[in-house]
Amino acid sequence: MKFQQFSFGQIRIDGIEYGYDVVIDRGKVGKRKKKSSKKFREAFGHTPLSLEENIPWKCRRLVVGTGEGALPVMDEVKREAERRRVELLIVPTQEAMELLNQHIEKTNAILHVTC
Repeated sequence: MKFQQFSFGQIRIDGIEYGYDVVIDRGKVGKRKKKSSKKFREAFGHTPLSLEENIPWKCRRLVVGTGEGALPVMDEVKREAERRRVELLIVPTQEAMELLNQHIEKTNAILHVTC
């Protein structure tokens, strides 16, 4: 899997462009379904990553790309990662792509692309 380009509102993975947040789960790319987290939006000023979402926990490392730093990750997600013994890395999406290009084995990701 090759993470090639990120710009506001767009990410390119393996030559395919996506115009929405993506979830990488064991090598498969899907759309982030954040509807269940929208109820927390007012408290964070942005729809956060919450445990209400389908987080791809079947991994040793979960990389969360925050766009340009705007995606909040709720504390409950951090605690759940610790409980599951999953290394959680929360970094801007550009940095997340660099990490994923270096080491993707046993790693899943949630990548925010719009801010």
